Amino acid sequence: MPAAKTALLVIDVQRGILEIPTLARKKETDRALDDMVGRIAGLIARARAASAPVIYIQHDGGPGHRLEPGTSGWPLRPEVAPQPGDPVIHKHACDAFFETTLGAELAATGIQQLVICGCMTQYCVDTTARRAVSLGYDVVLAADGHMTVDTDTLRFEQVIAHHNALLDGFDAGEHEVRVCPSAEIL
Repeated sequence: MPAAKTALLVIDVQRGILEIPTLARKKETDRALDDMVGRIAGLIARARAASAPVIYIQHDGGPGHRLEPGTSGWPLRPEVAPQPGDPVIHKHACDAFFETTLGAELAATGIQQLVICGCMTQYCVDTTARRAVSLGYDVVLAADGHMTVDTDTLRFEQVIAHHNALLDGFDAGEHEVRVCPSAEIL
C-alpha cells in the first residue's frame, strides 16, 4: 500500500501571536516561542526536501486584534515565511477548515495526512487537529511544534503537555492523531 500523501500545516506562526498585554512570563514565553519556530523551520526544510506541500494558515483578527491584517503583528514570522507558490489560507476562527479554502486545497492536491504545528495550542492547533480527523485525515501533531501562553490556572508548558496527552490517539473512525517530537517527523 503506498504511503499517504502528506502536507505540513503551519498554523498562525505570526509576529504578534503572543503579544498579549497581560502576559506574565514574557521572557520565558518568547524564548519558548523562538525555540518552537526553529523546530518548525526544520519541519519545513524536511517537508520541502521530501516534496511535501507546506500550507500556511494565517489568522485575520478583527479591528484592534493583535493579528488584525495590516498591523505589525499580522505577518507570518520571517523564519518560517512561505515561498512563492505556497498556499496561505486566511481564517477568522480557531478552526482552519471553517469558512476557508483549506478543504478544497487539500482535496485538489490529494492530501490524506497532515503534519500540524503552530499556535495557539488549546485553540487553533487543537481545533484544527480534531476537525481534520473528523473530516477523514490522519494527523501527526509535532509534540514540540506548538505553542501557547499561560492561562489563569496553567503554565504554557502544562497546556502543551496536556494537549499532547489528550490528542495522542484521538480518533474518528479509522483516522487518528499521533503525537511525536518534531525531530522524529520525516
